[in-house]
Amino acid sequence: MEEKLNDQELARRAKIEKLKELGIDPFGQAYDRTHYSTDVQKVVADFLKEKGIESINTEDKSEEHKAFMNQLHEELDSRNVNVSIAGRIMFIRKMGKASFFSLQDVKGKQQVYISINDVGEDTYNLFKMADIGDIVGVKGKVMITQTGAATVKCFEYTHLTKSLRPLPEKFHGLTDKEERYRRRYVDLIMNEDAKRVALLRPRIIRSMQAYFDEQGFTEVETPVLQSIQGGATARPFITHHNALDKDFYLRIATELPLKRLIVGGLEKVYEFGRLFRNEGMDLTHNPEFTTVELYEAYGDLSSMMKLTEGVIRNAADKVIGKEQFINIFNPEGEKIDISKPFRVVTMCDMIKEVKGIDFKNNNYTLEEAKELAKANGIEVEPHFTVGHIIDAFFETFCEEKLIQPTFLCGHPVEISPLTKKDPNDPRFVQRFELYIGGHEFANAYTELNDPLDQRERFQEQLKEREAGNDEANEIDFDFLEALDYGMAPTGGVGIGIDRLVMFLTEQTSIREVILFPQMKNRDSQN
Repeated sequence: MEEKLNDQELARRAKIEKLKELGIDPFGQAYDRTHYSTDVQKVVADFLKEKGIESINTEDKSEEHKAFMNQLHEELDSRNVNVSIAGRIMFIRKMGKASFFSLQDVKGKQQVYISINDVGEDTYNLFKMADIGDIVGVKGKVMITQTGAATVKCFEYTHLTKSLRPLPEKFHGLTDKEERYRRRYVDLIMNEDAKRVALLRPRIIRSMQAYFDEQGFTEVETPVLQSIQGGATARPFITHHNALDKDFYLRIATELPLKRLIVGGLEKVYEFGRLFRNEGMDLTHNPEFTTVELYEAYGDLSSMMKLTEGVIRNAADKVIGKEQFINIFNPEGEKIDISKPFRVVTMCDMIKEVKGIDFKNNNYTLEEAKELAKANGIEVEPHFTVGHIIDAFFETFCEEKLIQPTFLCGHPVEISPLTKKDPNDPRFVQRFELYIGGHEFANAYTELNDPLDQRERFQEQLKEREAGNDEANEIDFDFLEALDYGMAPTGGVGIGIDRLVMFLTEQTSIREVILFPQMKNRDSQN
């Protein structure tokens, strides 16, 4: 297909030939940068602090003020603070034989002053060929302007990369969210908040790694390609391994390999892993997402609560620096406070509180539970047991009410095939889900380490598959063999990283915290 270029794009391509005629590579070479924009601004900020100046009145146009600013300029100029910076041109204001322009690097924007008197006619003419979006290098001296702006006076200007496409209009950037996510590279150039979130995400992950490491855990890696669908209840992606002539699943969880490592004696392990679930997309779900799963030999549900609460508070404190956040699922609603101990409540208690139905103390038969479901508008699927109906009641009527951080416990055994039973009531298991803003953020178990019980649970999952639940687990015989060797009593937790980053950076869409989210094709858009 022939590329159609507009006038601006044609003009920029023509400048490529002009640069070549001048012996300049339009797409440049490596550049020796010594400072970032924030370093330059710190030089000026420290200088003003040294002089006892807290702020500069930019509205003062008096001769006295001009003389004072000239004095500051001359003193800073005399200190010869030389820097070499590089970045993308975002603004140009030409004034005949001198110009101001701004460079954007990964840490912010920096104003530059360039004059024909400082760089010479040839270099200044080269600068005049520049377009907004070009990437350039500047060597010069830190100065302060009449308005108090930290500025680099350019003495050496280097063209580095020609931008062949104009950037979006300055004040609006990419306003179409779909286009923002598709063209993330442009979004990061134009949208400071997008860049802020992109840089905060790895810092949040690093803080979590450091926290786990301090607790004595070891970070590991396990396979993405798995021959058995297991570790969670979800619909997988399937791929084919040509050399083995065998289908594999892209993993839906990291649980079973990590538990094998507990059997092997590693005792305290965690993995930040990319998972893949062949399901829908919305504001809080992406088919490709990240979790951290952690397992601790000799731990249990209570130790996982302590660890989960601690790592979230630590990330909020070390990276974000606050304890109260907006409810990203209802920004106009009450703020969420993570400083207080998280509430603990059971699924049956919540249903009783909201609907007045006591599944815990009334041992309903399946038929009785189905009647209750029908009376409350809950659809019963063919594979449903009483446990599934309890879960459906919670999801329908209670989930959205858990706004402040809450550990939801007491899950039915039927929906928790890898979890140890409650010794006081085997209808339920030792499990919690962490809810914030009415949505799940983490899932934890006292892990099932009885190989005989585990085998029975897998067999029940097979029955569910036969009854139509294609998200049920398959039997992982190798995992059962591992359990036969003995797995220590273990606590385990999985935390959704994308949703946690959404919460800590106060973003209302998962697409804001994943740099390249899955998108529909343009031609399938309405």
